[in-house]
Amino acid sequence: MATSSAKQRELDLLKKKKLTFSEKMQMTWQQVRENKINYFMMLPFLVFFTLFTLIPIGASVVLSFTRYDILNSPEFVGWDNYLRMFMEDSVFLLALKNTLQFAVITGPVGYLLCFVFAWFINDLPPLARAFFTVVFYAPTLANIYFIFQYIFSSDMYGLLNSVLMNIGILDEPNAWLTDPEYMLNIVIIVQLWCSLGTGFLSFVAGLQNLDPSLAEAGAIDGVRNRFQELFYIILPQMGGMLMFGAVMQIASAFAVGGISAALLGSPSVDYAGHTLVLHISDFGHTRFELGYASAIAVVLFALMIVTKAVINKLLARFSHD
Repeated sequence: MATSSAKQRELDLLKKKKLTFSEKMQMTWQQVRENKINYFMMLPFLVFFTLFTLIPIGASVVLSFTRYDILNSPEFVGWDNYLRMFMEDSVFLLALKNTLQFAVITGPVGYLLCFVFAWFINDLPPLARAFFTVVFYAPTLANIYFIFQYIFSSDMYGLLNSVLMNIGILDEPNAWLTDPEYMLNIVIIVQLWCSLGTGFLSFVAGLQNLDPSLAEAGAIDGVRNRFQELFYIILPQMGGMLMFGAVMQIASAFAVGGISAALLGSPSVDYAGHTLVLHISDFGHTRFELGYASAIAVVLFALMIVTKAVINKLLARFSHD
């Protein structure tokens, strides 16, 4: 135990020093050798991650500077795809605006819902907790779009139209899924309904693995209600889970597209529900302009990376405070 503490102090001192590149590489290689069994266990994941994530990302970045349609070899065009995107493609700018609006609303709200629901069910008996976990997580697995198509159906038999007409708010059915005034808001509502995904499960697992002795110590030191326990005991222990949940929520918020296509069609009326993911699909799968589609994907990826970096700083500052 003393040896382990000494090693940890030595590592902390080395981190505080300004190390040269060779010293950093030497320290990294030493850590790899000490944890070689762990890295060996991670090897299958690392291989698949490299083949199906890192290499495709790199290929997309390269192809974004080309004109490529599968049939012909890629032709280098420099920054033309990016200039076309921001200077000529008005649909891209609309998709960018819609995607940012989705992310700004569904990202923070969905993240908060994930944590709040996980916190609410945390103290339930195991069977009840498992039941509610399945109930909250199920919408992310099941194809529930037909339910919302029925709710927002444009004829008089749609649930929302029927209710509003029966109570006298509407005189005739409203075309909810084809009226640009309502389309984006409807997709946001459905996205929030389906937002309790992997981040929610990580919060449930994180809350179940907290140190109960800290809660007892907090009660002795003056923690008197659940909100004080949340801010002073629970959140400081969940830094890793909070970060993981944020990353998953960022990915789902920016990658919205399937819900819009299922409810509104692709393309939607006046592109009111068009997103960057749908724009990538349009140029990549329909028009086979893979160079231009790759450029759009790179912009989307950059947005996600910048957002993740900002959230990482905010969570790090919160944990430090």
